[in-house]
Amino acid sequence: MRRLFVFLTAALVSLPLWAMHCPQDMARIDELLQTDPPTDPEVLAKVKELRAEGEALHKAGDHAESVKVLGEALDLLSASE
Repeated sequence: MRRLFVFLTAALVSLPLWAMHCPQDMARIDELLQTDPPTDPEVLAKVKELRAEGEALHKAGDHAESVKVLGEALDLLSASE
């Protein structure tokens, strides 16, 4: 029972951390798009699509999936350099 309590407490405490991570990733994507956008129009479109999807997931409260999607966008941006 104690393990379950500790696990649930840790899970509840970590939820806001996921929520705070999403805006940082979105800001980083926006900054990279402003300063060094990809030259390939398909990559640019995909990054913008993933960024919008990540923001929608964040607003819907699905922070884990939002971080995953925004991470994909950041990976695409770094691969296009």
